[in-house]
Amino acid sequence: MSTPDLPTPSPPGASTGVSRDLPVPASALAIGAHPDDVDFGAGATLAKWGAAGCVVHHLICTDGSKGTWDPHQDPAELVATRQVEQRAAAKALGGTGEVAFLGWPDGELDSSLRQRWQVAYWIRRLRPAVVLGHDPWKRYRLHPDHRHAGLLAVEGIVAARDPLFFPEQELEHHRPDVALLWEADEPDHVEALDDRDVQAKLDALRAHESQFQTTMGVALDDPAADEQWEAFAHRIRERLAEWGRFGGCELGEGFKKLDRL
Repeated sequence: MSTPDLPTPSPPGASTGVSRDLPVPASALAIGAHPDDVDFGAGATLAKWGAAGCVVHHLICTDGSKGTWDPHQDPAELVATRQVEQRAAAKALGGTGEVAFLGWPDGELDSSLRQRWQVAYWIRRLRPAVVLGHDPWKRYRLHPDHRHAGLLAVEGIVAARDPLFFPEQELEHHRPDVALLWEADEPDHVEALDDRDVQAKLDALRAHESQFQTTMGVALDDPAADEQWEAFAHRIRERLAEWGRFGGCELGEGFKKLDRL
């Protein structure tokens, strides 16, 4: 099951050495453990880049089949629903690239050689300038899928960049310029946002209707559902404002930046 895992910015005054605002990349690949993770972790940044002409791709590692509290939910039906939701969310962000699903069972993702092969394949095929993903080194993380998806993002970069990894793919090797990791304990980069970017992030999150109760605290059959959604949206805006203060701007999303790939 996906969880929001919203980042916690460093205390005021800790922003020394924080970089801001990459040049808009020609293309970006965001790698998430579950449908909705990308939108929580980097949705507004992707919306900003997409509006400026970046081709935004999504790669989702698991099928999201356990993303419910209903023990009677048909898992196959939920998988289909979550794929529809993720495609709608990507569209809300202005994504014009691929929305690909590796399809590993929710809660059972591993970062073994087979999964690394798959991620390297998509990096080589899509050739993104920037790869975004979970920070696999986040302390005290409970959900194993987030950790493994983060490892796959960084290990997939290594495999994709070096020509002797997986030559049977018959794809040209590719080295991205930068990796940005969300949920980082030691963030050092902020992408500044405007209200339009924030609204696109919220629109993308709202596309994940199957996750309203489990991750957003919104019960669709509750008369107070609209108020619950507004409370959730307010929490998101508050976090983006905290990131903005961390990065010296009004609103932002924060990452650990790796640029020696």
